[in-house]
Amino acid sequence: MRRPGTSVRLIGALAASALAAGLMTGCGSKNQVPSIGYAVDAVIASYNGGTTLGASSGASAVFARVLTGFFYTGPDGQQVADTDVGTAKEVPGEAQTIQYRLNPDGVYSDGVKTTCDDLVLAWAARSGRFTKPGDRGPIPLFDAASTAGYADIERVDCQPGSKDATVVFRPDRHYLPWRNLFTAGEMMPAHVAARVANVPNVSAALQSGDPGALQRLADFWNSGWTIGSGSLDMSRFPSSGPYRIESFSDKDGLVLVANERWWGNKPLTGRIVVFPKTADIKKKVSDNAVGVVDIGGGSVKDLNLDGFSTQTVPGRGAEQLILATGGVFGPADARRAFALCTPRQDLFDKLGKAKDAPKTGLGAGPLNSRITQQDSLFYGATTGAAGKYRGGDAPAAAAALKAAGSPNITVRVGYTKPDERRTQTVAMIADACKAAGITVVDAGATDFTPTQLTEGKVDAVLAGTASRPGPAGSLSGVAATSALRTGSGLDFGRYGNGRYDAITDQLAADDNSTNTLNLLTEAENLLWADMPSIPLFATPRTIAFGSGMQNGIAGATQAGTGWNMDRWVLKR
Repeated sequence: MRRPGTSVRLIGALAASALAAGLMTGCGSKNQVPSIGYAVDAVIASYNGGTTLGASSGASAVFARVLTGFFYTGPDGQQVADTDVGTAKEVPGEAQTIQYRLNPDGVYSDGVKTTCDDLVLAWAARSGRFTKPGDRGPIPLFDAASTAGYADIERVDCQPGSKDATVVFRPDRHYLPWRNLFTAGEMMPAHVAARVANVPNVSAALQSGDPGALQRLADFWNSGWTIGSGSLDMSRFPSSGPYRIESFSDKDGLVLVANERWWGNKPLTGRIVVFPKTADIKKKVSDNAVGVVDIGGGSVKDLNLDGFSTQTVPGRGAEQLILATGGVFGPADARRAFALCTPRQDLFDKLGKAKDAPKTGLGAGPLNSRITQQDSLFYGATTGAAGKYRGGDAPAAAAALKAAGSPNITVRVGYTKPDERRTQTVAMIADACKAAGITVVDAGATDFTPTQLTEGKVDAVLAGTASRPGPAGSLSGVAATSALRTGSGLDFGRYGNGRYDAITDQLAADDNSTNTLNLLTEAENLLWADMPSIPLFATPRTIAFGSGMQNGIAGATQAGTGWNMDRWVLKR
């Protein structure tokens, strides 16, 4: 696995060199544009990327340079250390121990210093250890997207108000991808949660286990940072990065402006306007309101990108169908039947093959894995079980349906509209599965959320890794793995398999290549048998930079191309 880089400044230098290599040059005689429009097919729904809503809507693609962390996702999907925020290093000890030290100059845009309380809140919210009684046993207080890694932490030593924190893992656990913890878009301002929840001290409340204080903190963490169509209480949305929120509206998008209190390198452009998936991106482009485009390939019909430097590349996100494990898909045979008739090869050939895809590796063919990267050395050896599911086999699908006791079923497929490519995907699946006795209904909607799968309103979700509508995926694949884990907030289909959970625990702790190969093979065999989802292809991403754009580097990952928006310069 590739190792993270070293700092934001290094990435800035790489951006400059990429520009010199041929992005956009010759702008010396032009004037810098004071505001850059950024069209990205994430959905702006929550400031908090650690919640189920935030993670599944794509908060990491919007707020990575607003809410910073010790690491962020780089353009190739790798975790990069953000030394402006602070330092994190593994230190010797009987138990795995990470020492975090926040930058002494770190301060939120509201004037409150960044402290280790921010780490304590992130850990508490995502550890899974704080629960309340439910009808079927304890249920989590915090609506966390995933507990991966955080659940393995025994404690976070933090003197309230301090810049230092020591994270100690459980004696029986070792978490290899620890750089995916306390990252950009997920480190929330604890002082805001404390103020609104009327909890004098977050760390003390968590240590004491005060049930009233914990419930109030959880209620705010779950929904207090939700972004809807109404006006925002800006006192709840301070920034710890180079940009801060100025305003948000359905019409004008998310307006980000330079954070005057940012202690690192100042943003090169003072204003970025983010236009999300629900905006009329075609009109924004034609109105010359957009300088950077980052959307799913073929998702916007008849989009004219003349005047842009454009590429369509395979992304780290997995285009997939996430299936319910109840209702019509209660029997595994019914899920296997749907996979048998889904024309995976044809879908790749017609909709998933990026123009700039390589002949081997990421994006070279239909995706045959849910948790193994397509350009991984392990990929070919672990995905043999996918062979029988190339798709379009209506007779085999009909036989599987018969075995399930349901010769005819109706499958409602939900996704976030507008999305021309996904509309075509559903139509192709409907056509291929009709002969098998499966009626496929397009249930896409502009206000669609993957929770509709859990609620039984749809039977399948068509989306990227972790049900994201837009940018998705990373090199570590933590989100992909945790989205199928029992009880995960991202497990919208409510799949559960104890052996799969045990395998993922082992994979996170063991870097022996032989063991990894065996575990990945077992996991893929299990998932192709249980069929909680149907992988289709590496999601193609169309990324375009307007004429005169400098320092733009495509990021076909969960952080999107806005991963370095504070380095963007547009001259016209």
